[in-house]
This record gives sequence, structure tokens and C-alpha cells, in this order.
Amino acid sequence: MQRHSFSAAPRAPSPPLHHPIPQHVSTVPQLRSPPPPSSGLDGQQAAYGYGRMPPQSSDTGEAYSYPAFESFVDGPTAQLGFQAGQSAVSAGQEYVQHNFDRYFNVSALRSYFNVSNSYVLAKLSVVLFPWRHRSWSRQQTSTSESSSNTRSVAGFMPPREDINAPDMYIPLMAFVTYIILSTLIAGTNGTFEPQLLGVTFSNAAVVIGLELLLLWLGKYFLDIRSQSQIFDLVAYSGYKFVGVILTIAISAVSASGTRMRFVGWAMFAYTFLASAFFLLRSLRYVLLPSDNAGGNSGMNPVTRSQRNRRMQFLVFYSYAVQFVLMWWLSSMKFGRAVKAGRGGR
Repeated sequence: MQRHSFSAAPRAPSPPLHHPIPQHVSTVPQLRSPPPPSSGLDGQQAAYGYGRMPPQSSDTGEAYSYPAFESFVDGPTAQLGFQAGQSAVSAGQEYVQHNFDRYFNVSALRSYFNVSNSYVLAKLSVVLFPWRHRSWSRQQTSTSESSSNTRSVAGFMPPREDINAPDMYIPLMAFVTYIILSTLIAGTNGTFEPQLLGVTFSNAAVVIGLELLLLWLGKYFLDIRSQSQIFDLVAYSGYKFVGVILTIAISAVSASGTRMRFVGWAMFAYTFLASAFFLLRSLRYVLLPSDNAGGNSGMNPVTRSQRNRRMQFLVFYSYAVQFVLMWWLSSMKFGRAVKAGRGGR
């Protein structure tokens, strides 16, 4: 059988290729080359290409100057904006300071921290050994007021210059030390809890608040007017923490034996008597001001019956109130109270 040979079919011609034609012609801006440098510029200046000299810095290390920014800053509009901003800031500061000083005199509080190392040591000696101290009167200073009728205003010397002046440094440090020492003793006894710091702080703050409230009520009902401020009362109420710190420290060391516990009781008795005597002598100018003292300058003389009532209140506050408050601060076991509260739940 013969195979017929088939000749290859002729190829059809391929269609012509058509390149896409852009419908929207966009014009590309032509970039112009910078002008050639002038002949008078050297190589370093010609590198900038526009014939402009770069900003020169002086030998003193000054920064480059920007003419556009300097013209904006020196302009009248910018100066007016700066003046308005400064006026607004100063007015806001004066408003805040005026309204804040109405309730809390910061400038007066600053003088209570004007202490020195020698004053702190001497003051601690007076607080712990008040029987050795002789003069308890505060030193006064007079400042003249510039007015039509020049007069002198009496004031007290700062603590740095007067050992009898109350300060806020020792009470504040004693307050913080009391909180830290209480939690440290609880940790050594295995009764430390995280909330113990808050409980101790709240307890001490409540004691100070109650004491200040009692003093304010006593001054109000007894009609006591003196030059003392609220910071004086806060300072005197904080000195008791010095004796409380010694009491709880000695009690923690002597708690191992039964006989040694009497050492803690003896320390509490001594610190209580020392604190009471210290307050009795120091608060005389607050609760027993003289007739010519500030706020009572001879206009309302103190009668004998009023002075006797004030003296009775001073003795009651110095001994009875201080005994209760120092006992409260020294004898409460915060670590055990926290554990008992948790176990009851």
C-alpha cells in the first residue's frame, strides 16, 4: 500500500503588530541646568552652582544664620505673639499662686525646713532630754513695713537660728521612719503584708488629724489668739514620733525574754514623760500668749480665770492626750491585725 505524500499547507500571513498609541499626551517639564559659575568665584563657592556663597560661621562657633527665619522672628507679628504668650503665662502663674497661697502658704512652710545639722542634733537632745533645757522662749525679730506710718511687725526667728523654734524636718523624718521601722519589725516577725505600709500610714495620719482637731477646738472655745500658725501645731504634734520610734525599737529588741519586756515599758514611760514635758513648755506661747502678743495686743487682756482654763487644757493635752496617742502608736500590732483579718475571711 502506497502512502500518499501530503505537501505542507501554506502558512497564513500573521497580522501586523500595532503598538499602543497614548491617548493623553502629558508634557514633561524640561529641567534646566544651573547657570555656570561666575569667573570671580573660587572652586568651593562654585560647587554650590548658583553663584551664592554658603552661610559662613564665625570663629566663635556660632550656628548658620537663616535670613528668612530671622526676618520672621524679628517681625512685629511674631514679637506681638511672644509678648501675648508671656503675659498669659505670667497671669496664669499669678492666679495659681494667689489661689493656692490662700489655703496653703508655701513661703511660710519653706521657713520650717530652714535647719542645719547642729540644729537637728540640738533639737533631738531637747526633745529627748527636756529637763536639761533652760530657756524656752522663742527669739523674735522685727521687720519694718514701708507705709505712711512706719511700724515694725514682730516675727520669730527661723529654726536654724533659734533652738526653740518648731521645724517640719524632724517630724517629717520621724513620721517616715516610724512607718518604715514598723514594717521592718513586722517583716522580721514574719507578719509582713503589702498593705501594712498603707495601714501604718493611715494610722499615723489619723493620730495627727485627731490631735490637730483637738488643738483647734481648744483654741476656738478658749478664744486663744496668738502668732502661731497651723504649721506650728503640725510640727509639735510630730515630735512624739521620736519617742515612739525609740519605744518600738527597744521593745522589738527586748521582746525575746519575759524580763526584758520591762525595758520596753520603761522606755515608753520615759519617752512619754519627756514628750509631755517638752510640749508643756513649748506650747506656752501658743496656748498661753501674753497680753501684748500678736493678735491680742493689749486690746483684750486675758483674765485670771481664762488663763487657768487654758493652763488646764495645756496640761490635759500634754499628758492625757499624749499618753493615749503614744500608746496607740506604740502598742498596735498591725501585722497580726492584717493576718487576722485575712484569716477571718
